[in-house]
Amino acid sequence: MSTLHSRIVGGIKDAMRNKDKIRLATLRDAKSKFMLEQTKTGSTDELSDAEVIKILSKLQRQRLETSEVYKSQGREDLAEDEIAQAKVLSEFLPKALTEDEIKAKVEEIIVQLGVSSMRDMGKVMGVASAEMEGRADGKVIAQFVRETLLS
Repeated sequence: MSTLHSRIVGGIKDAMRNKDKIRLATLRDAKSKFMLEQTKTGSTDELSDAEVIKILSKLQRQRLETSEVYKSQGREDLAEDEIAQAKVLSEFLPKALTEDEIKAKVEEIIVQLGVSSMRDMGKVMGVASAEMEGRADGKVIAQFVRETLLS
């Protein structure tokens, strides 16, 4: 079991002791997603920390998107629950990069690869996505890659 996976399991136990319903539901959901990933055809029994981060990032993004939908429908109570769950997940994720950090990293990768045209966007995205996985949204990375290659 990866270190991060172990922390989630420990968090479930703490949430049960503290009777923290939102935290407990959030971490149980994450654990169930881990189990689903582990039982997929062709997967190994153990998840790496990178795989756990990927799953947690996806869950957090879903919570934030759902909260926006609830807000647009005037359901602030449900939106607050989703935001609270996203905050719980963020405790287990690596610190997100700022836009300035993402832009600097993208520029550094472009210089390393020696690319200069939009035809090379795929190469840059491959390297940038791998290096910033779990710490930056792919859409934001793509935006900066596009801006940098077009300028």
